[in-house]
Amino acid sequence: MQRYKVTIAYDGTKFAGFQRQPDQRTVESVLTTAVNKMAKTLDGTIKVYGSGRTDAGVHAMGQVVHFDLPFNIPAEGVRRGLNSMFPLDLVAIEVETVDAEFHSRFTNVGKQYRYKISRKDFIDPFKRFYTYNFKFNLDLALIKAAMPDLIGMHDFSSFVASGNQSKDFVREIFDVQLEEHPELDEIHFIFRGKGFLYNQVRIMTAVLLEIGSGRRPVHDILRLYEVKDRLQAPLTAPAHGLYLEKVFYE
Repeated sequence: MQRYKVTIAYDGTKFAGFQRQPDQRTVESVLTTAVNKMAKTLDGTIKVYGSGRTDAGVHAMGQVVHFDLPFNIPAEGVRRGLNSMFPLDLVAIEVETVDAEFHSRFTNVGKQYRYKISRKDFIDPFKRFYTYNFKFNLDLALIKAAMPDLIGMHDFSSFVASGNQSKDFVREIFDVQLEEHPELDEIHFIFRGKGFLYNQVRIMTAVLLEIGSGRRPVHDILRLYEVKDRLQAPLTAPAHGLYLEKVFYE
């Protein structure tokens, strides 16, 4: 058996998320069908393992998956073969052969997410599935002052949506950045951490936007850690502005 590490990108608009679901078009189901077709298996015995899940509407620039094939094909041949079977909203960017100890989920050491926000005073029809249009005034200095409060090891109980399967809400955020793109009328949030809870990035984004628009005190994140109450941070930024940008391995 040969194990392959595959870096993929996808437009999440027409996917019901990454994880396989009955009677739904998901990234995992499309990947599994293509890999088994390549291996000429008819019963779906070859499983595809992802570095994590993304929700419906969330995009990926650098999601990582792995699978084992019962024969050795050059990595470039696997990449070309997969892309010949993939729909236009999914692509294999890079394929590498790896040893059997590699696991896309359990051996990664961190992930980076990007959230794109359009600051136009109208919803751009060409960006409506790829940026969150936030037309309220934002004080970026307030956001920049709040961002360091997210960095470090914290209990993110106030930043997790119902449906989260983990009982441990402590997570470590390595870095948070704000990028300004005036030529696009956009700002981007970049979050890098060891792992993230269900909807955590989208809830953190919503809190930062509340701070920037003056609806929440600049250091209210510190209070949210203490209260451990999702009702204190009820907003979730829309899925279509979010991108899984990178997955890191040692």
